[in-house]
Amino acid sequence: MTAVSAARPPLVEIRHLAKAYRRGDQVVPVLSDITLDIQSGDFTALMGPSGSGKSTLLNLIAGIDKPDQGTLHVGGLDITTLSESELADWRAVNVGFIFQFYNLMPVLTAYENVELPLMLTDLARSERRERVELTLSAVGLLDRMKHYPNELSGGQQQRVAIARAIVTDPTLIVADEPTGDLDRVAAADVLSMLQRLNTELGKTIIMVTHDAHAAAAAKKMIHLDKGEILDV
Repeated sequence: MTAVSAARPPLVEIRHLAKAYRRGDQVVPVLSDITLDIQSGDFTALMGPSGSGKSTLLNLIAGIDKPDQGTLHVGGLDITTLSESELADWRAVNVGFIFQFYNLMPVLTAYENVELPLMLTDLARSERRERVELTLSAVGLLDRMKHYPNELSGGQQQRVAIARAIVTDPTLIVADEPTGDLDRVAAADVLSMLQRLNTELGKTIIMVTHDAHAAAAAKKMIHLDKGEILDV
């Protein structure tokens, strides 16, 4: 008889997560008793109206913020137990970020923006160059690598941001409204690129969006409202 291997644990495993923010003496609950699993290789969209807690949940998963209660394992590690410096080191290796407004350095070229995360590694300059050029080629912008952000369209800037997010080969890609500042054609291009990263490279992607059309590009949708998951 052939032994059946045990199912792999989820890449992201959240149990009874809660988060509130304080404004003076007032406590404002944002997330309440969130329990959720995200498997390796998933492309998950977090949907919900403004104030639903979706961006807060994304920031907790990415190690940008810490919860008040609960556990949050990513790749088997409970990141809620890490110090701020340990979290920074963990993010640099494990998480690629894509933001709505690109967050590119305006004084750096496309090449230099993509190279930035690699400056924290031990890679030699030649190895960095090879990886940056390969990544820019993958997003179709190798011919624009010497251009500055203000010389690129919004869609091109977001593709540079995607290249920057994947150049370190992270475990997890988190995207916060990645198409929110783009026109319809550029948005479709970015969503197609995220789908290819997921299907062809097996990247695990968690995307926050309020746009049902953008969410339809994902394999799985999770709806939040008033800090609670409505369905999975």
